[in-house]
Amino acid sequence: KDRERIISYIERKGLEMEESGSGLWYQVRSEGSGEYLKDNDRIIFEYECFLLDGTKCYSSDESGPREIILGRSELESGLDQGLRMLKPGGQALFIIPPFLAHGLVGDGKQIPPRSVIVYNIFNVTPVK
Repeated sequence: KDRERIISYIERKGLEMEESGSGLWYQVRSEGSGEYLKDNDRIIFEYECFLLDGTKCYSSDESGPREIILGRSELESGLDQGLRMLKPGGQALFIIPPFLAHGLVGDGKQIPPRSVIVYNIFNVTPVK
């Protein structure tokens, strides 16, 4: 059912996206340059996170860029997978089904239970 909702969203928006083996939907808009991001890379990125109905949940405009360590930070598993498709400077759109995001419970704040979430990621920058 989630997959049907995601496909419907992609069609409505006229997006060209691919599905990974794990069920993450992605569109790499710009791969970036250098080496792919990997475990223990400390990065900062700007983002918008919203639901399929367009409700904005979080964004770097409101809360500032997000700084994480790949593989070690509290991060949706789908977003962790997606970021590894990028290099510094990369930009992408990810659609993350509930089982790769916040699952049956949501995040207890902005993301309701069983939500498909959409991440628009840009300005990925390594932190030295």
